Amino acid sequence: MELAKTYNPKEVEGRIYNLWEKSGFFNPDKLKTKNKKTFTIVIPPPNVTGVLHIGHALNATLQDILIRWKRLQGFKVLWLPGTDHAGIATQVMVEKELKKEGKTRFDLGRQKFVERVLQWKEKYGDIILNQFKKLGCSLDWSRTRFTMDKEYSEAVKTAFLHYYKKGLIYQGERPINWCPRCQTSLSDLELEHKEEKGKIWYIRYPLKNQPQKFIVVATTRPETMLGDSAVAVNPKDSRYKNLVGQKAILPLAKRELPIVADKLVDRKFGTGAVKVTPAHDFLDYQIGLNHHLEIIKIIGETGKITEKAPASYQNLPFLQAREKIIQDLESLGLIEKVEEFMHSVPYCSRCPTLIEILPSKQWFLKMEELAKEAKETVKKGKIKFHPKRFEKIYFNWLANVKDWCISRQLWWGHKIPLPGVDDVLDTWFSSALWPFATLGWPQKTKDLKTFYPTNTLITGRDIINLWVSRMIFSGAEFMNNIPFKDIFINPTVLNKEGKRMSKSLGTGVDPMDLVEKYGADATRFGLVWQVSAGQDIKFSEDNILMGQKFCNKLWNATRFSLFQIPNQKLIVPTKLDSKKLTKVDKKILLALKKTTQSLNEDLEKFRFGKAAQRLYKFFWHDFCDRYIEEFKKQKSKKESQRALLYVLVNSLKLLHPFLPFATEEIYQKLPIKNKKKFLMIEDWPYSK
Repeated sequence: MELAKTYNPKEVEGRIYNLWEKSGFFNPDKLKTKNKKTFTIVIPPPNVTGVLHIGHALNATLQDILIRWKRLQGFKVLWLPGTDHAGIATQVMVEKELKKEGKTRFDLGRQKFVERVLQWKEKYGDIILNQFKKLGCSLDWSRTRFTMDKEYSEAVKTAFLHYYKKGLIYQGERPINWCPRCQTSLSDLELEHKEEKGKIWYIRYPLKNQPQKFIVVATTRPETMLGDSAVAVNPKDSRYKNLVGQKAILPLAKRELPIVADKLVDRKFGTGAVKVTPAHDFLDYQIGLNHHLEIIKIIGETGKITEKAPASYQNLPFLQAREKIIQDLESLGLIEKVEEFMHSVPYCSRCPTLIEILPSKQWFLKMEELAKEAKETVKKGKIKFHPKRFEKIYFNWLANVKDWCISRQLWWGHKIPLPGVDDVLDTWFSSALWPFATLGWPQKTKDLKTFYPTNTLITGRDIINLWVSRMIFSGAEFMNNIPFKDIFINPTVLNKEGKRMSKSLGTGVDPMDLVEKYGADATRFGLVWQVSAGQDIKFSEDNILMGQKFCNKLWNATRFSLFQIPNQKLIVPTKLDSKKLTKVDKKILLALKKTTQSLNEDLEKFRFGKAAQRLYKFFWHDFCDRYIEEFKKQKSKKESQRALLYVLVNSLKLLHPFLPFATEEIYQKLPIKNKKKFLMIEDWPYSK
């Protein structure tokens, strides 16, 4: 078989992937390896609702590079795929479908609604997994997991009951993030913070014993003042030293409020005196605990003012209540001034609806003991972050961690396994078990024994706290072992201006469009090219075009090389006779050896961009520009031809993790006697 004149990824990629899949060699059980060592990665499970975005494409490519590299090195390799049920995201998607039919989930009832979600999952749930295939990801599809499958659900139940019997899970009432539309509590990750122009109102609170004098507090949400329990100042703020211990009168509600001193108060915000509303602010809640203050729920689950407020404000949506409160305060002469203010406002990432912080009866997991274990694991170097600076995010969160609200008021998800509880568990509770529940835990399976702990986790910085930290303490708690040894935090892919991509704003890039236009190899290589430890990626399509040109260069260089070698069944030499080699031959062989050594070191240290650039330099400049050009000039000697073939085939091996389709297609058509069934199961070049 001869190589076509030009490389056409559309003709090659689907066909080659089908060959790989049919071989079964993505499954480590079907591939005999010389090395008894294992190498395991469990893919960060994308939402079952999802489609591949550019960040997914980069993340998956980096994992596939490591997997293919280790497979070529002879490791028993497992890359385990799967999807997350994505509680709130999936429920919202299905509710939108129902809305088109003029229905709500309540029209169906819980059981019928869950059946509808499962139907939706069967129809759309594999979209992102199939897109991973188009990208060339060599995942073991026979082990695909879903966080709501039967075995995984058993793992979630086992974990919950373990914590519950240990006394770490309790039910309590405290402020949480609440979505008035979705009618559920939310994790921090399920919020989308938007910078918005708002106002700070400076409100006069009369002093009890001196009604003509005031303490002025600053607030961005005057509607919550109806739930105030105190006024707080910093104990080091000399301006208010004489007022601590006195009482103020809450305007409109006319309740007495103690003036307390608390170090949590920011002296630089507003006047340095703040209203304390424990029910509707996390910091205020902590101040309330410090001073045993009353918790007054003034905003309810639907976003309306409750019966705890004076009658004229009850049942008003909070924005209407705000307008009325401001008018009433102005009429009483109690607003001192108003300032413009830019602040971060939390919205539900799925609706989007403005989030309320309000007290709710929820289930919590005590975090003190678990956080301590997670902290010590990384401090002792059992798990390493790459780059190391991301440890700071991890440690900062663990140092200030609160008990974890694990309950959600949804219908889609793992029901809390206690009688009389309709709530489901936070999606992160189940995904925290991912590295071992996917391998069969709580059963003592062969996979669990063979592949746990896993080796490497590649993920984004935005879920270090919400997922990575929870997998670490879950591994310690249930497996008495770390879930992985290395964590590589991949860069965020930004637009050309260095801003986050947004599908809604039309600034996102669909990697499938790039694959269609340039091919998967070009897309992979162009993305990896810019990966470094120091910065995020400013996406440019020019890099993908460069990847396409590199694929073409590889193709054309191979065609030329084959013309230089007699047309017969060839044998790739394992050893060359140095006495018969030219200086040019020896130079390229030395360059190959050094490139292999450096490439191994780059990949061991997660220097993906440097590895791609090193391969580019070696193949394009050392091999094509220098060696092949010199080869044309010299008389063709048999040993030089053997050297040419040796360098070409070993170059294909080095390039394979980065350009799997083009290299495999070339390998399949090389007229070589001593080749294996696939390049992806060849032997990695020897470099010592």
